[in-house]
Amino acid sequence: MKKSENKKARFLTAVVANARGETFELDGYAAVGMSGKLRTLLAAEESIPLPYGSELMLLPGRSPIVYNLLTRKIETLAENPYRPGETIFPVAAFNSPGFIVTYVSAYKENRNPVQLPLFSYGAVGWHQNKFRSAAICVDKERRQDLRLMPIQKVEAGIYRMQQRLPANRLREHLENCALTYGCPAAKNFFLGRYEAPLPTAVSCNARCVGCLSLQAEGNISNCQERIQFTPKPEEISDLALAHIRNVKNGILSFGQGCEGDPLLAADVIAPAIQCIRARTDKGTINMNTNGSRPGVLAKLFTIGLDSIRVSMNSVRENCYTGYFRPRTYRFADVVESIDLAKRMGKFVSINYLNCPGFTDSPEEFHALISFLKSHPVDLIQWRNLNIDPVKYLKLMYKISDHSRPIGIQMVLDKIKTQCPKLKYGYFNPPKETFHEMD
Repeated sequence: MKKSENKKARFLTAVVANARGETFELDGYAAVGMSGKLRTLLAAEESIPLPYGSELMLLPGRSPIVYNLLTRKIETLAENPYRPGETIFPVAAFNSPGFIVTYVSAYKENRNPVQLPLFSYGAVGWHQNKFRSAAICVDKERRQDLRLMPIQKVEAGIYRMQQRLPANRLREHLENCALTYGCPAAKNFFLGRYEAPLPTAVSCNARCVGCLSLQAEGNISNCQERIQFTPKPEEISDLALAHIRNVKNGILSFGQGCEGDPLLAADVIAPAIQCIRARTDKGTINMNTNGSRPGVLAKLFTIGLDSIRVSMNSVRENCYTGYFRPRTYRFADVVESIDLAKRMGKFVSINYLNCPGFTDSPEEFHALISFLKSHPVDLIQWRNLNIDPVKYLKLMYKISDHSRPIGIQMVLDKIKTQCPKLKYGYFNPPKETFHEMD
C-alpha cells in the first residue's frame, strides 16, 4: 500500500454502479486508482471536487477494484457485497477541460470485454457528501465552462451567422458540431468569443489508435464525423474575419477533432491566411497539427501563421510511432517542425497526451525532460488521452519496458523545477499573452 492505513477518513469511499446505471458509494470500501500495474488508495487531500461539467461513466464488462477497510486488502468485486447477486460495475470520471487525471479508474476486465469508447477514464470516489476526482487543474480559464454556454445564446449566434454567411459551408458544418456533438469550440464561435475552430482537412497522414474522427478498424466508433469537404479559401477567411474582427484577443485554429491534419490542406489554408492578413492584423492564427511537414509549415509561418500546437503521446520515437502510426512522415519531421517554429520566432505548444502508468513512468519522464532541454517549447498543453487505458498500456508495454510510476503530480513538479520557463495550460493562448509565457 502506498498510503497509511491508520487514518481511514482520509480516503475516498469507493463508487460503483449497478446494471441500471445507478451510481452509489460502498460503505466500508475505499476507492482505488490505477496507474499501470500500480493500485493506490485515493486520498482526499490528493483529489479535488469533481469539476463542473464532468461526467460519470459506467464501465461495462469490467469489475471494480476497491480496498476493503475491514480486511485491509484490495479486492475485485463481481457483485454488490450488500446485495448478493447484484452485478456492479466500475465508475470513471470524464473530467472537464482544464483538468488532467492522476489515476484512472481501477478495474479488472472480465472475459471478452467490450472495448471502451474514446474517452478518458479518471478515478473517482465519494467524500463528505460529494464526488471527488483524482485530477489536477492545469488551466483555470473558463473557455469551455458549460455554464457560460446556454443553448439559447448558441442558437441565437447560429441564427446571426446564418444571416451573415448564408452560403458558407464551413459555418454550416460548425452548426452541426455545436448542436449535434456539443463541441465547446464551435459553441464559442457562435457565442462570439475566444477561439474559432476552422476544420479543413478531409484526410490525415497518421492513423492514431485513438483518432476521434476516424476508426477504420476495431469495435469502437469515432466520437464525431470527420468533415466531408474541403472549404474554399473564401469560406475559411470569411468565417475567420467574422470572428476576429469582433472578438478581443480572438484566436483562429486549424486542426480540430472533426478533421484530419491541416498540413494536408495547406493549399487552401495558405490563401485563406493571406486573405485574412491582407484585411487585418488582429487575432491569433494557430494550427493544431502533428507537425509532419516542416517545409509546409515554414511557408505558412512566412505568410502569417502565429503559433502551432504539436500533438504527441511520447517524445520517444518508438512509443510515438506505436500510437500515431505515421504513414508519410517520421518522428524526426515532428521534431524539425518544433525546432523550425522556434527558429522563426513562433509560439510552440506541445499537446501532450496523458495516461497514468505511461506518462508518469520514469522512462517517459526522463525522456521528456531531455527532450524539453534540447527542444525548448513555450507551453505544454496537458491533455487526457481519450482511449481505453488498459488497451493503450498493453500497446505501450509491448513497445518498451516501463518501471513503477512516479505519479503525475511529481512529473509536473519536477519538470517545472528543471524547466522553469516552461508554462502549463490546456488552451491555445492569444498572441497578446505570448510575452507572458517568456
